[in-house]
This record gives sequence, C-alpha cells and structure tokens, in this order.
Amino acid sequence: MSEPQLLRVEGLHAGYGATQVLHGVDFEVAPRSVTALLGANGAGKTTTLRAVCGMVKTRGTIEFAGRRIDGCATEDIARLGIAHVPDGRGTFVDLTTEENLRLGGITRGGKRALAGDLERMYGYFPRLEERRTQQAGTLSGGEQQMLAIARGLMLRPRLLLLDEPSFGLAPKVVAGIFEILRAINRDEGVAILLVEQNAAMALELADHAYLVETGRIAMRGEAARLRNDEAVRRSYLGY
Repeated sequence: MSEPQLLRVEGLHAGYGATQVLHGVDFEVAPRSVTALLGANGAGKTTTLRAVCGMVKTRGTIEFAGRRIDGCATEDIARLGIAHVPDGRGTFVDLTTEENLRLGGITRGGKRALAGDLERMYGYFPRLEERRTQQAGTLSGGEQQMLAIARGLMLRPRLLLLDEPSFGLAPKVVAGIFEILRAINRDEGVAILLVEQNAAMALELADHAYLVETGRIAMRGEAARLRNDEAVRRSYLGY
C-alpha cells in the first residue's frame, strides 16, 4: 500500500481582488520528496505557494498530512509543519543572524531544543555561524538566502516552500545552496516544494515537477523525464 501524499491540492483557484491567477490547479507532494513548480514569470507559481500558506483567498481543496487546511490562518498552517521562504528573503535586517534564527524557532519553546536546532543549522550553513553576531542587513545576498532557509527550518517543518532561492545570486552560490537543500531533504526527510526560474537546477534536485502556464498545470511528471522532454528543454532549459 502506497504512502499517502503529504500535500494534496485539487481544483485550486486563487487571485487578488477581482483578478484570478490560478484556474483549477491540481498537484501533489509526496513525503520526503522534492517537487518543482516551473513556468514563466506571472504563470502563478508564487501565488500557488501563497495559497498553500493561506495568504490569499482560495477555492478548492488543500490537504496537508490528511487534514484540510484551506481556510486556515497562516500562523496555524505554519504550526502544522509548513515553512514558507518567500522571494525577497524577508530577513529582519536590524537583528543579528542568530536573533533571526531564534525568532524562527520561537514557537517551539525549550532552550535546549532551540540550542540544538541552532547548532544543526550552523552545521548545514557554516557561513551563518561565522556571521552569527552580524546584523542581517549587512550580509551578502547569498548569506541572506541561507539565513532565510535556515530560519524556516528552525520550525522543524515537514514541508518547506521555497520561492526563487536562486534569484539574484551568483551561480557558485546557487550551486552551494542547492547542495545544502539536497542534504536537508536526504538527511532530515523534509519535503520541499520549490518555485524556481533556474529550471535546469530545479529539475536536477527534484523528484517530480509541474509546469505552470497562465494559472494551469500544463505538464507534470518525474523530473528526469521532463528534463529529457524536447518541448521542456526548448522552452525552459534553452537547448
């Protein structure tokens, strides 16, 4: 008997005011998997992540670990085990690196658990340990992205939603961050739902992928199969 899906989305409609962005989106994320959402700017990928987090008004079904979460408050969804790392990173620029991380784990309580989680994050992101007392606003773009991911992981989520983690970063920095994401997924079993413009890197990391076009799912399948699909290569991978 196959394991139930961690996240199941059916008939998802969402938008902003009178503007509809998603038109009946269906997708799933398996436990401990990496799933990529690919597509052009404006296709609806970021709105999909926001909809899962309860940040926009939706119609349709969103189930997490067998429980309906559509209509739930964003903070309640986070407590259930979904961490959202938005585009733009959203670090508290006036706080230090470590203060940002401590804020990420504040809902979990317990000084010993918090200290253990900090050490865990510094194990994955040694650069953050070097910058632990530095004001977050003075970190490089890559360091701020690492901090945003680490802060999300301080929640000990079962599902990590990542919105454009490579945006504005040098290729070498991006490669390093993706290696850390691979390790977190492998070692801790955290499932990842990844929105990413760098389709080639996303398909290397992901198990499954969905192509989003104008608020609808245009194609879906195993990442390896999509990586070898001529139409996908031409439209998204550039070869």
